[in-house]
Amino acid sequence: MRILLIEDDAVLGAAVRDQMACDGHSVDWVQRLDAGERASADVPYDLVLLDLMLPDGRGLPFLKRLRARGDNTPVIIVTALDQVSDRIDGLNAGADDYLVKPFDLHELSARIGSVARRYGGNPNPIVTHGPLRIDLAARILHRDGRPVSLTAREWVLLEAFLARPGQLLSKAQLEEKLYAFDAEVESNTIEVHVSRLRKKLGAEVIKTERGLGYRLGQA
Repeated sequence: MRILLIEDDAVLGAAVRDQMACDGHSVDWVQRLDAGERASADVPYDLVLLDLMLPDGRGLPFLKRLRARGDNTPVIIVTALDQVSDRIDGLNAGADDYLVKPFDLHELSARIGSVARRYGGNPNPIVTHGPLRIDLAARILHRDGRPVSLTAREWVLLEAFLARPGQLLSKAQLEEKLYAFDAEVESNTIEVHVSRLRKKLGAEVIKTERGLGYRLGQA
C-alpha cells in the first residue's frame, strides 16, 4: 500500500516508516499538516496515519476537510490523546481506527491490515483463489496445500490484485503501491515482481493486458 504518515515526532515517525517498509508498504512521511494537505491532494493514498497534534495545527480539522471533499481514504489516528472524548471526536470526524501512543508497531501493522481488508470489501483475512489459500493477516499462503513464501513486495502486489479482483491495474498504479516519493523506480521492477509471483503461484494467477497493465486471473 501507499501510506501517508503525518507525524512530527522524528523518532516515532522513523520507527513507523521503517516498520511499514518491512511490511512491504511505501510511506511518504511529512511532519506538518500543510505538507500532508499537499500530499493527499496529489497522490491517491491507500491509507493515512494521522497524528492529532502537529506544529501547524490539529489533525481533526484536516480529517474533516478530507471527508468534506469526498475523500474516503482510510485514516488511522495515532496520538497521545487518550481520553474517551478524544476517541469519540476522532471516530465521529471520520477516522477508521484510533491508536493511542505509545503502541506496539506490530499492533499498528495488524490494524492497518484490518482497515485495508474492510475497505477491500472482505474483512475475513482468509481468502481462497483457485488453488491458493491466503491468510492476509498472518501473511501465510498455501498453493495446493503446500506453503509458498513471498517477499514483502510480492505480498503488497498480491494484496493489490486481491483487493480489486478482475480490475485492470496499470504499471503506474502498482508502482505507487511499492514506492514512496523519493524512491528511485527501475523501469522493469513491476515486470520482475509479476514474473516471480507467476512462478510461485501459477502462470494464470496474474493476466497481462499488453500495453495496459495487469489483472487477477480467474480462480
